[in-house]
Amino acid sequence: MKDKSIHETAGGLVISNPEVLGGKPVFCGTRMPVSTLFEYLAKGLSLDYFLESFPSVTREQAVGVLLYGQRRIEEDLAA
Repeated sequence: MKDKSIHETAGGLVISNPEVLGGKPVFCGTRMPVSTLFEYLAKGLSLDYFLESFPSVTREQAVGVLLYGQRRIEEDLAA
């Protein structure tokens, strides 16, 4: 049975579990907060640099989260 306190989004790429970093959204299978990806990019750092710095996150996960964010923005504006 799935733990109801664990939530996922972005097609399972991101989870929130109260037992991991107090429920902060992390890349699935890691303890890496998704916010770190956005912080790196906001500072002008490259996706490749992020991936080199955090090898537990795959390119597919990072790109998938960015595309998910793009789709959500587009859906919000289309509504």
